[in-house]
Amino acid sequence: MTTGTARHHSTPGPTPGTAGTGARPATRAMAWTLAAALATCAGSAPALAAAGGPSDEVIPYLGDQLPARTPPPLELGPGLLNTGPIGEGFELPTGAVWQPALWVFGTFRTAVQSFDSGDGEEVQEWANRLDIFANLRLSGTERVVVGFSPFNIDANASGYRFEPDSGRGWQNHLNGRVTTLFFEGEIGEIFPDLDPEDSGDLDVGFTVGRQRFFFQEGLLINDTIDAVALTRDSLIWPGTAVDTRLTAFYGWNQIDRNDNQDDPDADMFGLLAETDFRTSTVAADAIYVAGSERLGGDGVYLGLGATQRFGHVNTAFRVAQSIALDRDTPAVGTGTLLFTELSTDPFGTDDVLYVNGFGAFGNFTSAARDPLTGGPLGQLGVLFASVGLGSYGAPLSNRAEDAVGGAIGYQMFFNQQRTQLVVEAGGRLGIGSGERNMGAVGLRAQQAIGDRYVLRADAFVGKEEDEDPTFGYRGEFLVRF
Repeated sequence: MTTGTARHHSTPGPTPGTAGTGARPATRAMAWTLAAALATCAGSAPALAAAGGPSDEVIPYLGDQLPARTPPPLELGPGLLNTGPIGEGFELPTGAVWQPALWVFGTFRTAVQSFDSGDGEEVQEWANRLDIFANLRLSGTERVVVGFSPFNIDANASGYRFEPDSGRGWQNHLNGRVTTLFFEGEIGEIFPDLDPEDSGDLDVGFTVGRQRFFFQEGLLINDTIDAVALTRDSLIWPGTAVDTRLTAFYGWNQIDRNDNQDDPDADMFGLLAETDFRTSTVAADAIYVAGSERLGGDGVYLGLGATQRFGHVNTAFRVAQSIALDRDTPAVGTGTLLFTELSTDPFGTDDVLYVNGFGAFGNFTSAARDPLTGGPLGQLGVLFASVGLGSYGAPLSNRAEDAVGGAIGYQMFFNQQRTQLVVEAGGRLGIGSGERNMGAVGLRAQQAIGDRYVLRADAFVGKEEDEDPTFGYRGEFLVRF
């Protein structure tokens, strides 16, 4: 999902659209065509004006009854995902019309979990996390978002530690830090009077502030960064590409390097492109980080990915390259990562069978990684992913250094898709000196309760070469509000 100029996967909320102060001519034509189709289906084709424009007559929605929405706990102004007439709002001196609405929403997670990495020290804890956001929507393309995570500081969660004995006791990481704060909008929508016919080149989106960046499915960047970015979207190459997005950004703070450590001296520059061809979506990204010498210095990061569907199989292929310009460290290294994802719905069911694989040659490192995300291989499956809560680690190492491996899993749905079970097996083989082989099997069960609550259970058992078996289990209660 692209919101503004950066992908805010960790910032829930409405996605700004392209409608603002006035519809484009093509949009108006599409609206009239849809109205004509609805009128014909309803037996009321004469409702359209003879001149071909829309009529004032209300044509009722003909589809299935819309499901009841689950509103956030606080709504001021128009409701989130609500239906009904759109208010008039107010006009700015620039000509833009804003219809403000404030929505407060978030997620609360609490879990009891145990994790043994095979080193003889088991961690048992009760961990909590709260992510709360306030979204001030000004128009379809402009908004301000502020967010807090008051129960955790980076990977340290508030709660109680049962084991080991040396760390037993209450864990207090309460804080008032702002984890998200950005404004995004579109120049052409804020200043529509500069181009009344919407025929120029002012359709440039921008965003500034602290926000989540997630590119190449998190292989290159998966971090919250203070940054400013510009995006030119909806570039069409007739006969070749139906849509192209170009983004340039600069980040100056909150940059966590590949070892998940903050680099206060780092600056990041990026040029990101994504194109929708008729059969595939291709993304090409280039990033330069000017980092502190203490963590290894500067680095260049390149990524190329393609997502498409072949018959009944969904596929994604990615190649990423990192280049340490000074010296190799856990924070910045030189290496190549090959990454592939395959999935299908077998036997005509709603279930999902997936097979994901990787090959890491050298020491591949991401340009920026949040402390809660672990390493670049978290997208492979539940055995490689960080749960993002407390000290429960990934069953299989998600670092991308001199190894090959993957995961195969099956996701089953029951009870009208309110119950799901994932069973997965995975492993990695070291191909460099000092890299060990490891494997694991695991499962995840989730049950929806009502409209806001989810019960989740995870368990795994694994083995690393020349080490004791590893295991983990956890139960979590999640509330979305």
